[in-house]
Amino acid sequence: MSRAVLSLGSNLGDRHGFLLLAVRGLGEPLTAVSSVYETAPWGVEDQPYFLNAVCVVDDPARDHWAWLRAAQALEAAAGRVREQRWGPRTLDVDLVTVDGVASAEPELLLPHPGTPDRASVLIPWLEIEPGAVLPGHGRVDALLRARPAADRDGVLPRADLSLRD
Repeated sequence: MSRAVLSLGSNLGDRHGFLLLAVRGLGEPLTAVSSVYETAPWGVEDQPYFLNAVCVVDDPARDHWAWLRAAQALEAAAGRVREQRWGPRTLDVDLVTVDGVASAEPELLLPHPGTPDRASVLIPWLEIEPGAVLPGHGRVDALLRARPAADRDGVLPRADLSLRD
């Protein structure tokens, strides 16, 4: 239960800086981080574009609840205010999956239910884990192929930005 996949997103303020804050805040448990991608907003479309990335973390001392609390602490450090579902945010850290864990708890649905529909998560995840599998849904590459071309084409690499030190 120690390994998790996290998705990162930011569309307010210093978007790149907030993603860096998250990556640096994860510290030693961070084992992989994707490139940065720019994407159109999802859900509420009248808001700025997002910067997105995916990372993999591993810490035998943390379970899925500890990863959720770590994600929430990173969001708080970025000054996230929850005013509108799918609305603009300084930092969004979603727990995509935690190895060996399925959860139907309202506070922590695992795997994250939106993942199969979000090329903004699937593309960066495949970059760092080409053979990734989303539990209960199958191979991530197959999920991505099932998305409309417009979804896939809307995830634009930002080669000018990096989250790696």
